[in-house]
Amino acid sequence: MAANAHLQEQIRHLPHRPGIYKYFDDEGIIYVGKAVDIRKRVSSYFTKQDHNKKTQQLVKNIKRIEFTIVDNESEAFLLENNLIKQHQPKYNILLKDGKTYPYLLLTNERFPRLIPTRNKKPGDGRYYGPYANLTAMNVILELIRALYPLRTCTYNLSPQNIEAGKFKVCLEYHLGNCKGPCEGLQDEETYNQYIAQIRNILNGNLTVARAYFREKMTAAAQDQQYELAHQFKQKLDKLEEFQAKSTVVNASLSNIDVFSIASNEKSAFINYLKVMNGSIILTQSLEVVKKLDESDADILAPLVMQMREEFESQSKEILTNVPLPDLPLPGVTVAQPQIGDKRKLLELSLKNVLYLRKEKESMNDRSKDLNEVRIMETIKKDLRLTELPKHIECFDNSNFQGDNPVAAMVCFRNARPSKKDYRHYHIKTVIGPNDFDSMYEVVTRRYRRLIDEGASLPQLVIVDGGKGQLSMAVKALKDLNLWGQMAVIGIAKRLEEIYVPNDPLPLYIDKKSESLRLFQRMRDEVHRFGITFHRSRRDAATLKTELTDVKGLGPVTADKLLSKFKSVKKIKELTELELVAEVGKAKAKVLLNYFADQESAALE
Repeated sequence: MAANAHLQEQIRHLPHRPGIYKYFDDEGIIYVGKAVDIRKRVSSYFTKQDHNKKTQQLVKNIKRIEFTIVDNESEAFLLENNLIKQHQPKYNILLKDGKTYPYLLLTNERFPRLIPTRNKKPGDGRYYGPYANLTAMNVILELIRALYPLRTCTYNLSPQNIEAGKFKVCLEYHLGNCKGPCEGLQDEETYNQYIAQIRNILNGNLTVARAYFREKMTAAAQDQQYELAHQFKQKLDKLEEFQAKSTVVNASLSNIDVFSIASNEKSAFINYLKVMNGSIILTQSLEVVKKLDESDADILAPLVMQMREEFESQSKEILTNVPLPDLPLPGVTVAQPQIGDKRKLLELSLKNVLYLRKEKESMNDRSKDLNEVRIMETIKKDLRLTELPKHIECFDNSNFQGDNPVAAMVCFRNARPSKKDYRHYHIKTVIGPNDFDSMYEVVTRRYRRLIDEGASLPQLVIVDGGKGQLSMAVKALKDLNLWGQMAVIGIAKRLEEIYVPNDPLPLYIDKKSESLRLFQRMRDEVHRFGITFHRSRRDAATLKTELTDVKGLGPVTADKLLSKFKSVKKIKELTELELVAEVGKAKAKVLLNYFADQESAALE
């Protein structure tokens, strides 16, 4: 799409430098992009001819171009990312800030508390997360509360307040969920030992907590405190159970981000796995709708930046299934592993993303199914049918000046084309261009065949034509004793009138009705299918006549050659040896002489 004079002038003044460019319409920014060479990249929007419809629409709406030069591609990437989040242009994939992800806050109070929150306030304590969803966070929170007796009250447990006896133990103490630090029943040193272990668990390291409970269990058993030893054993079992439910990978794989992407025409699907200390501690899958003709790398690169920011990742290694451009992440390596444990980890991420894509596509298919049921119910209502038309067949005749008369039938099941059930018919009993008798013949042949095969009959039959074609279809059904077993209608081409048997006046269905749209679609489809067959038969007949006119060459040989080589031109291109191999020495000589005579005649 060529740029207008005003835009051409702007493009001529763009620099051959890395940076970002912004497209504006009359209302504001509609697209932000990055480029190694701004002028070349912007020019490509107006010179390339293979843009998809969305990109063509973008280009059509561009009224003004602005740009910003930066030192390198990495800086361009970062600036593009920030501008997209700031302006949220219409044609960019929007990267929304994840401000609602849940965290676990370990407060910086004396006798710290562990509380879930969605709001980060500097100075309140150490935040862990964010977690991809509440379920993931609650699993860890419940584990920690089952292992360690932490307080949940909001009291100010200063030494002075405790010594003054300002507080009394609550129900949590009596349930065994708290050891009563508010009354000085638990010392701060022991409590802080718990907090140290909790920090390790929240960081994905269960080793310290596991060693602590195993040591306590062994010591209690040696002192013959079997009930206490059993309590520590239960806590150890909970840790083991939690570990078993976590996806454990190679223990040597620590602090890695894994991203995979798979897409279809409309959307891209991304999966993110965060690996710490040999375990996957976070997984997140999402779908983004494509705005233009972005590649998987173009989509994934900004999302890697965004998701690392949202989940506060400090990983120094990123694994992906597609090569990414240079990311503005100093000290971070990006790789596409092909073998080993890292490859298995990437395949696990890809398995998740492919499952998400399949689920979304299945949901769309289910949505289509609901749409098709609605269409069939509309047809049933509009035509006052007694049952849902799950099986519909439509007939049309085709001839050219009375020659090569043929007919076609298309079949729709559940409002979708069932191409394996489409049929072509050579008209056998009718001489000349007689649409009415031709319709009688093909309807009769079709349903006599279904009766003989014991196959199911359609609920609705459509004939392309008016009252004449309809009356012949009805006569055919009556002669087969099928009248009343299926509905039949005719659709006239000019005014989209629907004719029903025994009613001289046509039925006019709303032009916007889904019923009429489906009938038109079936009529167009059967017309296309029939015309294609008619042309191929007419062309074959023309070719066959040319060869069968050759003296000494019979129709069987002509059929054989045309079936294999498809045209007389290709037969002419065969060498003498090749012709002999196909039809024998005598017939090959006949053909070669014929072709030679044709050439001589053409030169005269």
